[in-house]
Amino acid sequence: MENVATHEDWKVCFSELAPGLVLFARQWVGSAADAEDVVQDAFVRFWRRNLSIKNRALLYAAVRSAALDLIRRDTRRARREAEVFGRAERSVQPQFEQLDDSQRELVAALDRLSRDQREVLVMKIWIELTFAEIAEALGISQNTAASRYRYALAALKKTFQPQ
Repeated sequence: MENVATHEDWKVCFSELAPGLVLFARQWVGSAADAEDVVQDAFVRFWRRNLSIKNRALLYAAVRSAALDLIRRDTRRARREAEVFGRAERSVQPQFEQLDDSQRELVAALDRLSRDQREVLVMKIWIELTFAEIAEALGISQNTAASRYRYALAALKKTFQPQ
């Protein structure tokens, strides 16, 4: 299929069709931003294949295909993260042989912490990682790791302060 359209024709076509394509993509993806990304990705693929811009049905099919690719990619990533998080939760939770009242209170207080604070606290205290190692493992800065640790300790201190 020979395409004699110029780059300017593609720009005009994109500006005219993009709103409808984004609306079309929103049927499958969760957000307007994702829909815009899908449309841009599909349009670039369509353009690189040098297909005729007059073939609107094929363009909509490309958008649908790109949206479904995004869904599959997100689903696979979510499944992998759930598996890793599930294993991490089981391995990170401190286990006490016999819980006395103070240990039960500590476990309850740990459960009340945000997930971010709890994971840094557990990595620092029970796994004995440095802030640099925690930061690398979680993909955050050392300062963020240190401040989450500090906030977690402050929350625990507040819980165990005598009234």
